[in-house]
Amino acid sequence: MLRYLYKKINSSDVSLSNKIPNSVITKLFISKFCSLIRGFFKFGKWCVFCGKHCVIECKRSIHFSKWLNIANNVFINGLSEAGIFFGHNVSIGKYTCIEGTGSFSYLGKGFKCGNNCGLGTHSFYGCAGGIEMGNDVIIGNYVSMHSENHNYTDRDIPIRLQGVNHKGIKIGNNCWIGAKATVLDGAIIGNGCVVAAGAVVTGSFPDNVVIGGVPAKILKMR
Repeated sequence: MLRYLYKKINSSDVSLSNKIPNSVITKLFISKFCSLIRGFFKFGKWCVFCGKHCVIECKRSIHFSKWLNIANNVFINGLSEAGIFFGHNVSIGKYTCIEGTGSFSYLGKGFKCGNNCGLGTHSFYGCAGGIEMGNDVIIGNYVSMHSENHNYTDRDIPIRLQGVNHKGIKIGNNCWIGAKATVLDGAIIGNGCVVAAGAVVTGSFPDNVVIGGVPAKILKMR
């Protein structure tokens, strides 16, 4: 019964091993139920699971379908032109930061995430130039995405005073971004791609390739 209840309250198509003791299942169920209560008080809806010590700013600019899973210590700032959009069944790992706008001198473009996506722990998403990802995207731990770049061509002016430029980041459907990868402004990753752990991604990549390295390049086709 506990396994059935946990599966019903869990947002994903979770499969529980028969080797997990009922005492652990009980703790998981209670934790999930408590996060559902917190989600209701944060967003006013019964379709959000929200962990402890989360900071959610500009809630009116944050939009989602159902079964949004927010782990502990997540920071989300919805302040942006287009807002923050999460599809159905999206999970956000602990200590993740999603910044809709990085500076008050320029309003960021926002963040859009498709269905059935998992954003790993300790990740950063700077959405000044806009970040878009499709459905079924897996993001590893400690991944960072920066959708803006500093201008630096004039050697007579401090870089911090030369402003920034924005191209945005786009990630297709069914991609796997490995742990500690860095995705920089202007990157376009096609459908079905795998990004190796620790890669630094710039430029455009076609569908169904494995990329890695610093800077990242195509290693092979899937």
